[in-house]
Amino acid sequence: MDVEKVERKEVAVDDDGRVRTGTVWTATTHAITAVIGSGVLALPWSVAQMGWVLGPIALVVCAYITYYTAVLLCDCYRTPDPVHGKRNYTYMDVVRSCLGPRDVVVCGIAQYAILWGAMVGYTITTATSIMSVVRTNCHHYKGPDATCGSSGTMYMVLFGLAEVVLSQCPSLEGVTLISVVAAVMSFTYSFVGLFLSAAKVASHGAAHGTLLGVRVGAGGVTASTKAWHFLQALGNIAFAYTYSMLLIEIQDTVKSPPSENVTMKRASLYGIGVTTVFYVSIGCVGYAAFGNAAPGNVLTGFLEPFWLVDIANVAVVIHLVGAYQVYAQPVFACYEKWLASRWPESAFFHREYAVPLGGGSAVRFTLCKLVLRTAFVAVTTVVSLVLPFFNAVLGLLGAVAFWPLTVYFPVTMYMAQAKVQRGSRKWVALQALNVGALVVSLLAAVGSVADMAQRLRHVTIFQTQL
Repeated sequence: MDVEKVERKEVAVDDDGRVRTGTVWTATTHAITAVIGSGVLALPWSVAQMGWVLGPIALVVCAYITYYTAVLLCDCYRTPDPVHGKRNYTYMDVVRSCLGPRDVVVCGIAQYAILWGAMVGYTITTATSIMSVVRTNCHHYKGPDATCGSSGTMYMVLFGLAEVVLSQCPSLEGVTLISVVAAVMSFTYSFVGLFLSAAKVASHGAAHGTLLGVRVGAGGVTASTKAWHFLQALGNIAFAYTYSMLLIEIQDTVKSPPSENVTMKRASLYGIGVTTVFYVSIGCVGYAAFGNAAPGNVLTGFLEPFWLVDIANVAVVIHLVGAYQVYAQPVFACYEKWLASRWPESAFFHREYAVPLGGGSAVRFTLCKLVLRTAFVAVTTVVSLVLPFFNAVLGLLGAVAFWPLTVYFPVTMYMAQAKVQRGSRKWVALQALNVGALVVSLLAAVGSVADMAQRLRHVTIFQTQL
């Protein structure tokens, strides 16, 4: 009897011939890992731009919108029926099934723009974190009044060189270690930031900050700067909750019964719920610690204990070294596949070279991968050097991703899937959500671009400073 159970378990496959073992808990873990990233470090600054009233409200509202649209997207994993329909393995597959090829192009442009923009943001963040390590050690050994300025240009170049080497990996398929390390590192620096902020609040016995955030006129802040930073903060918060573009891929790992959409809705609730509590905590506690002077990257606001600050910043660097490739490899695969199909006889795209490493193993590559991937990473590094603005880049990424990927496509695909009647109360409510999210995205994008334009007037290109 036991042998029969084992054999039956071994041959149990889904309707598409694949074996899935994911549960609500594994999906929740993936969701938390997907949401929590370096954007959390900018949340105290974002709350500072809005104040004690609008800051926490923005954090909660963005979380609710992300959860609500995630629930809609869960029902689109199978089409046309959410329980028994055909499976869609990726976000773009869902767009293709529900909306058509034209929307697939728009979705692809938005997705790959976000992936590339994240690589720019990660390069900037890595340099900022290394500079913070150098500065905290300098102040610890030379005193708090010592001149400890450093340039991030060299660190960005070194980070780019490291990514050039890593970019020659064939792909990241089946490599779970990077995801595990990234999750551990992201929780490490996030909890350190929360702990240090809470300790700072406890040390001065009161919470800093004001109801409306940074005041016009204080520290030379003009009305226009206040407005741009407020809108940019919206983009930062939206970027911190980026999740929908990875939801379908996570749902594709879930076994049934119960149906995948039921499991994924629970996982989204748990994952986004835990993330929201964490984000509200670090955003508000960080703001209470620094008040309206909250730094763009909360870790750069601490000097002691220097060893703990160093651990957090090193965790950021380790996380982003791997995360960079997680974002880069899909971009590489996209343009390499297109180029290979365009020139099927070209040796540049198809001829494979091997460099033996001993023991029967070898590194295999094509000239296309060697040249184009190197050039891509080099261009990304140069753009990062030209625009070394952590918050502005995060705000722009959030603005670009929030409306199309988090709201528009999930809402539009759900209405097509569920055949929501035009003019009905539900149709009007969903369209209102669509329009509202579009307005927020446009305003956040304007704020980020305006802030970049202002900063470029006072920055020497290729001379990044902390």
